[in-house]
Amino acid sequence: MDWTEVQIRIPTADTDRAAAIANMVVPYGIYIEDYSDLEQGAREIAHIDLIDEELLKRDRTYSCIHIYISPEENPAEAVLFLQERFAAEGIFAQVLTDTVSEQDWANNWKKYFKPLPVGKKLLIRPTWETVENTEGRAVLSIDPGMAFGTGGHDTTRMVLEAIEGQITAETDVLDVGCGSGILSIAALLLGARSAVGVDIDALAVKMAVENGELNGFVPPRYVMRQGDLVEQIKGQFDLVVANIVADAIIALSKNIPAFLKPNGAYIVSGIIDTRETEVVNALTACGFVIRQRHEHGGWLCFVCGKE
Repeated sequence: MDWTEVQIRIPTADTDRAAAIANMVVPYGIYIEDYSDLEQGAREIAHIDLIDEELLKRDRTYSCIHIYISPEENPAEAVLFLQERFAAEGIFAQVLTDTVSEQDWANNWKKYFKPLPVGKKLLIRPTWETVENTEGRAVLSIDPGMAFGTGGHDTTRMVLEAIEGQITAETDVLDVGCGSGILSIAALLLGARSAVGVDIDALAVKMAVENGELNGFVPPRYVMRQGDLVEQIKGQFDLVVANIVADAIIALSKNIPAFLKPNGAYIVSGIIDTRETEVVNALTACGFVIRQRHEHGGWLCFVCGKE
């Protein structure tokens, strides 16, 4: 099987923001070429003073991010997502693709994914790992290679931490842009009564269903649907979660009040800090009040309620 290598060339000053966006595409890591602090890194990290002449000649003003995507993960869609996100964030990026033969890409990244405690109550466990002592945490089993949403990214982790304080035995959850299904599964593990997810990506929904089954959740308590939010979802929910991107949150939020119970909570994440004012204005225009604001790694998560 041939994989697609995506090379993203960006100004060095935008490396961190671009890397955060690139990490949303692949859950198994990225490779960054950044020679802007070569001498300092050589001294402080490698503990050497002699640097290869070819490295010293590298362009210090630009970085290159490399990611690798398997055919079933839809490389063309990933490239389109990256281009749209970079443009939205004002990052000048040259996105190139190449084909590479499969070696150990499919499995080598797994060694970097270990059981991950999140918040006070959850433990995310890659399916190939065993956990002897969960320390009383609910275990969420997931295959990080299946779709967006592994728990390791700041955007997902903030939502997982935020929903802990929102879940009761009577909570019905709507997961907009469900991706891997991780938020819906987490809500059920935390005791929610039901979870419904929706995503426009059929592959994501397929993987969300499989992840639900891994954790013992099936219809009618756990239902994943493919398509448009307004067309596919009926009823009202105590908690609506959306870990997507700023533009999608702005576009979708006008529809959310119809799906939210009067005292319900709306949690949004995937917002780069430079878009905060724009997103807050959109949420306010839709009748929401921000109850909590969480920030980590340049990303924001808001817990909202109706005015």
